[in-house]
Amino acid sequence: MTQTHTTPSAATGFQEEVELQGHIIDSLLLPKVLDEILTHGGSYELKDIRVGQKPTDGSYARILVRAASAASLLEILGAIHEHGATPIAQHDCAFVPADMDGAFPVEFYSTTNHRTQVRLQGEWIEVEDQEMDCGILVDPEELAARCVPMVEVRTGDRIVIGRKGLRVLASEATTRQNLFEFMASPVSSEKPKGVTVREIAAAMRRCRAAGEKLLAVLGPAVVHTGGVEHTCRLIRGGFINILFAGNALATHDIEQALYGTSLGVSMDRGLPTEEGHEHHLRAINTIRRLGSIRKAVEHGVLKSGIMYECIKHDIPFVLAGSIRDDGPLPDVVTDALEAQRQMRELIHGVGFCLMMATMLHSIATGNLLPAWVRVACVDINPATVTKLMDRGSIQTVGVVTDAEPFLRALVNELATEGDAPSKTVR
Repeated sequence: MTQTHTTPSAATGFQEEVELQGHIIDSLLLPKVLDEILTHGGSYELKDIRVGQKPTDGSYARILVRAASAASLLEILGAIHEHGATPIAQHDCAFVPADMDGAFPVEFYSTTNHRTQVRLQGEWIEVEDQEMDCGILVDPEELAARCVPMVEVRTGDRIVIGRKGLRVLASEATTRQNLFEFMASPVSSEKPKGVTVREIAAAMRRCRAAGEKLLAVLGPAVVHTGGVEHTCRLIRGGFINILFAGNALATHDIEQALYGTSLGVSMDRGLPTEEGHEHHLRAINTIRRLGSIRKAVEHGVLKSGIMYECIKHDIPFVLAGSIRDDGPLPDVVTDALEAQRQMRELIHGVGFCLMMATMLHSIATGNLLPAWVRVACVDINPATVTKLMDRGSIQTVGVVTDAEPFLRALVNELATEGDAPSKTVR
């Protein structure tokens, strides 16, 4: 099959054949690629297209891309490369040694969160530790490649430059299954939340059954709205294996455990308590005097709450600090780069991520996750979900609601299938 589409400005002197394969029809990758070619002033000719006959079948397209100049062609190839279009002419990737610590060579390749391969010595090699906005460090002798953050580059590291010898398997990330997938966009407060919660619960069960880790990224509204016990039950039930948060979530969780308040407001009566505005600071001071959250649990001072359950169930956590933190708690990582490093170490093996009521920590985590990790982002503000998706975390399902009602519904949904937590929450 041959189909030609040209624009008036396009010439035939500069051209390159590319191929696209996988679920390129149902994921709309093929029309995206063709649109990118035209948007950038080029033209295309569909030299071959084969459409899969069954839902599990992939499709294939071979496209001749034309441009008016070499620079324009290079720009087009760069744009469609992110959608998985790979030149048919096979070359090994190009790389150069880094000339300084903490910076990439000028022509470095900037990664996406999609599964990526590089060609070394004629073989396609999987890039490990896939992450957006990084470079690719290669070891041609060991036929190995991995993503490396800019700050971790050291002089002499062999860093991939240009796009030759790279292919992005974007179609694998954008192939969607079931309701969980098409609910991802657009974000709206009017979506049927019951259906969404059921599918999120099902995804969490599948993740746990597959032996993958479940990551929770939580903000202080989880505590303020009364969601602590629901979260604790998720931890006890094995539905949270890693926790990312900030000083605020941990502080107000501990405040509730010690004083029964959150931001000085009684969790039982919903009214401010006398001298309650001091409680969060007194909670921080108590933990600092003991040395750590773990020591507070070991000494019998901290007896309940999210942080208590993390300690009792050996759930690793990273509390990444910010400039506005009170205290902070001794467990808070105040160096942003060190917090990123610790978060990177923990995300290996994560299959599902639940983000709730924290814009900055959610976006920071989304930047670290590869595109095949499913993400559910719950926030009362639709802008949080929108920002996350706009920054590249396209696998995100957005639920616009408050934290406690969502957590209650999620715990109840998990309970209906016989999973721990076992009690229905009223």
